[in-house]
Amino acid sequence: MRGGEKWVLGIIAALVLYAVGRGLWQLGLPAQQDPGIPFYSTATPELARKGSDLYRSLSCKNCHTLWTVRNMFESVPAPALDGIGSLRDEAWFYVYFSAPDPQTILPSRLKKQYRMPSYAHLPEQDRRTLAAYMASLKVKDWYLVETRKAEYEKLTGKPYQP
Repeated sequence: MRGGEKWVLGIIAALVLYAVGRGLWQLGLPAQQDPGIPFYSTATPELARKGSDLYRSLSCKNCHTLWTVRNMFESVPAPALDGIGSLRDEAWFYVYFSAPDPQTILPSRLKKQYRMPSYAHLPEQDRRTLAAYMASLKVKDWYLVETRKAEYEKLTGKPYQP
């Protein structure tokens, strides 16, 4: 065996030993469980159908996302609705959807054409259905904590202290 061949074999042996050692080391680390998808709905099948029908007919998807994974090339002007029911309750949504000017309840910094329209003109039952549907869109507690932490750190530049 020539000197150059010994070097190549030595390098290959070192890489194999490194890979085996790293694999064994990772076996000793505690496994991190995937917490799963954080979004869920408490809506009955009937409410889910009626609510999603209203969501589509009112063209909410033109400004909001729902049940989607965002990417950096797609953006919508208004907040995602995933988990919104963990932040607001059904009564709040009903008042908001019934307001002649929703900006009086929740002011927006968005351009006028992207601001939440009033749904006061809708039949009362449609507003109640939409409110119940939005209130049913929940997010798991761990995700809400992570979201608040990230938002706090982004806005303040300081570590989050619960």
